[in-house]
Parts: sequence; structure tokens; C-alpha cells
Amino acid sequence: MNRIALRGSTKRRISNAQPTGETPSGEFNVTVMIRRREELPSLAERARLKPREKNHMSREQHGERHGSDPEDLRKVESFAAASGLRVVRSSAAERAVILSGTADAYNRAFGVELTNYVHQGRTIRAREGDIYLPEELQGVVTSVTGLDNRPVAKPHFRVRRERAQAAEATATPSAVARPAGIPAGFTPADVATFYSFPASLDGTGQTIAILELGGGFRPAELNTYFQSIGVTAPDVTVASYPQGGSNSPGTNALDPQNPDVEVMLDIQVAGSVAPGAKLVVYFAPDASDQSFLGVMNAIINDAANSPFIVSISWGGPESGATSQFQTEFDQLLQSAAHVGVTVCVAAGDNGSADFAADDLNWDGNAHVDFPASSPFALACGGTQVAAASGVISNEVVWHDGQNDGTGGGVSSAFPLPAYQSNANVPPKVDPAGPVMRGVPDVAGDAAPGSGYRILCDDQSFPDSSAGLPPVGGTSAVAPLWAGLVARVNQGLGKPGGYLNPLLYNIPATSGAFRDITQGNNGDYSAGTGWDPCTGLGSPNGENLFKALS
Repeated sequence: MNRIALRGSTKRRISNAQPTGETPSGEFNVTVMIRRREELPSLAERARLKPREKNHMSREQHGERHGSDPEDLRKVESFAAASGLRVVRSSAAERAVILSGTADAYNRAFGVELTNYVHQGRTIRAREGDIYLPEELQGVVTSVTGLDNRPVAKPHFRVRRERAQAAEATATPSAVARPAGIPAGFTPADVATFYSFPASLDGTGQTIAILELGGGFRPAELNTYFQSIGVTAPDVTVASYPQGGSNSPGTNALDPQNPDVEVMLDIQVAGSVAPGAKLVVYFAPDASDQSFLGVMNAIINDAANSPFIVSISWGGPESGATSQFQTEFDQLLQSAAHVGVTVCVAAGDNGSADFAADDLNWDGNAHVDFPASSPFALACGGTQVAAASGVISNEVVWHDGQNDGTGGGVSSAFPLPAYQSNANVPPKVDPAGPVMRGVPDVAGDAAPGSGYRILCDDQSFPDSSAGLPPVGGTSAVAPLWAGLVARVNQGLGKPGGYLNPLLYNIPATSGAFRDITQGNNGDYSAGTGWDPCTGLGSPNGENLFKALS
């Protein structure tokens, strides 16, 4: 049988993991994604229509028109049967076939060699090189994920005792051994006031999907939190979907392996600024490319909950994922745009490098975070604010030192979108490259020094007795913007959907954005207008609502 390498499937060896020499044992699932029966139409003609002028296709219409052809599904199912693999689930609407089998069977079917590695104290499956498919499936199969389950994303919250400063939002805050005092931080409702979120709106009638790649929450603790800040607790539920994860809260918010802080930050920020909205949390089994794609696919096709806003606070450097994963996720984000869903994505917390300074995989160059770098994501960068009595006195780029601050820069994977053609996106730096998609699009408060008061696993943030500052990170900005979009959608009476082209077309005179002109994130500096640190700026919610109306 002639085999051809699946385009974009190349995986590199994990440089900071040790191979055990063992083949993975037992059966596990693999997801095969399939081409659309009909390609999505261009969004160009509709891109600049105001939300009230747009008519989006329904999720059911999208699945029928732009799902996979049943004949293509049968081809993959036949290949699986001939390879000793079992079909667990097949969905034309989701363009997915879920297979189950052993490592040996997958090795034979896809021409790979799966091996166990020990990475950060746990065993993972991994492969090197390409995935191979029989000729008859070339062009039919668009991606195969799950053979390798290494993480491709991490949460983007930040709790840094040694660098959190209650600074006067200086342009270049310096790191110190220990802060002189623990910043008091702000409630998310405080931040919504700073940014003039439309006061007459609270997100009633809207549903926000919160995507999580681990962790969990306790409903009683959420109620305690919302009561403590004087906000009516929103309706929070957990989505159930095939191949999904579970709400699995840990017990120690200070454990770096416990992503509960991410989950609670997302829910508490979105729920505080849009308490009238329904929040549906979608848990994936892990942070692998298979799980990330699977949970996003589930959100887009969830006609029961029908969320029209998504908050994603997870991501990783573009260089850390295969191009098949990036292309497939970008296709899902395009689907979201067509059904009227706005997807808010954190831009990362490691400055222009998008890697921790001591990360063994860092090549010393600048990177942007994915999926924030997709042109169909609303990429959310971070600022540091100084404020009192509900008013911001100063706001600068969040940057606490090398590789510690808002992500942002220029993509290596996605070309410059039409809506950024007049944004003066610079060429990529370090290494030099062409003008491509610029990140982020918008910004909001993210610095631990002006961060958020939250409650997680019975631990309050901030906590002066424990030396803990408020929680920061661009993880807070994605749910903040998701809550703002919920309020805007409520006022518009319909989903805003794909907002990026509209936001870039709003005149500066509208006052819809606070232009951030001070600070840098390492390789890029803030300036007048759009910049690769804070995008168009932080919002003035009332003016933004008027502009979109």
C-alpha cells in the first residue's frame, strides 16, 4: 500500500523529556478530522456590516452544509476496520471520526512509532516525524490527533510574589526581590467600572462558553465569592459532550500543577462583569492538541446551550504545535465566525518571547501565542493600571521583566488579515520576517500588581499573610472581554459575532478605546494607535457599544 505523509503533521522530539523505551500500553482514542463537503464562504463581504445588519447561519445549517460528506466518513471507517481499529464515534457535523486501538495498531495504520516519555513528572505518549496515510485518504483527512498527547497549551494566569508591585502603573516597572507591600487588587466589577462597561446591561439572555483544559470549581465556593463582592451569582453549569473532560477541582491553589486558579479566575471575572449571562464550562480531558480541538468543536456544534461568546485563557507558542493543529483550529474559529460566535483568547504572559526565560525549549527568539494568533480570534493583551474611586489615572503595557508580561508581536504562521491593512503592523523581529498577523487586537488589566481578587480552593488572592498578590495574566482579559461582549450582544439584540473587522474600522474619535502608548513587552513597544503590545487598546465599554450600534 502506497502511503503519503499527511501535510503539517511533523512533530519534533521533546527536548526536555526522557524516553522510557516503552511502547504505550492499552487502548486509547485518536481523532481523525475530515475535509468539509462544501468550503466556507468568504467573510469579506459581511466583515464590516454592523452586528444588527448581519444574519448568521445556524449551527444546524453549518453542520449540514459545511460538515463532512458521509462518503468520506465511510472511507475513514473502512480504513480503520482494515487496520484493526474500532470506530468509537463518527460525526459528519463535526467532521470527526474517533478511533480506539492499541499503540501497535496505530503504528501500523499511520506509519508512526509511538514511545512513552517522562515529562515534568508524568508519562506521555509522543512521536517524531510525520503521520502517513494511504493514497485514497489524501485530501480527505485534514488532521490526525491523539497519537501524541504532549501538552500544546498552558493556562495564562500569573501569580508572582516577587514581582507583583502596587506600582503607579509606571512604563517600565522593575522586578524586586520582594514587594514592599501586597497590592490590594480589584474586583472584576471594579475593573468593569474603570472601563465604563454599559451600566444598563448585565449580559441577560447571553451564554458564554468558558473553555478549560483541566482543573475545576466548587459551586459553593463560587457562591461565597460572588456574595463577598456583592454580585448576584450567575448561572454556571458544566457542559457534557462526547470525549469531554470533567469538573475536577484540586485542593491546593498554590500547587503549580493545579489549574483551578485558571478555572476560578475565568468564571469569577466573566460572571462578575456579566452576572445576567449563563456561563457554560467545557472541560477537556487534557491540554493535548486532540483535546483542544475536540472541546472547541463541541462548543461550535452545541445547539443545546448555543453559546455566542467563548473565553479561552489557554495557549502556547506558535512554534510548539504542528501546522495541522493550527490549521484545523483556525478552521474551527472560521466556523465560529460564520455562526455568529465571538472568540476571546488570551495573548500570553511571557512577553514577546512567549516562553519562560528558563524554558529549555526557548530558542531566544520572539513568538506569538496560538490560538490568539489566528486572524479569527479576538486576541486579548494585558496592561497595568493605576486607579482610584472608579477612575483610571494611568495605564501602561504590563511588563514585569524579561519574558514576564503581556504576549504580543507578529505571527509566523498567519498572513496579515485585511482588517489590519491600515494598522501599521511592523515586520516580525528577532528573527526578522515579513509583516504578518499582528497580536493582540485589544487589551485590559492583567498585571498582578493591579490584578484581580479571587477565591480558589479556600485560598484568597490577595493574601498578605501568605505574601500572595492578586491574580493577573491575560487569562483575566479574555473573560473580561467575553463579559463585555455579552453586555454588548444583549444591547444589540443579536450576536456580534466576528468583531475584529468592525473594531479596526471604528474611528479613533469615537473614544471606544483607551490608547496605551507607554511601555513594552520585550521586543515590541507601545505607540499611538495599534501596537504589538496592547493592540487597539483597552475598552471604553459605553462608547464601544455605541460604535457597534
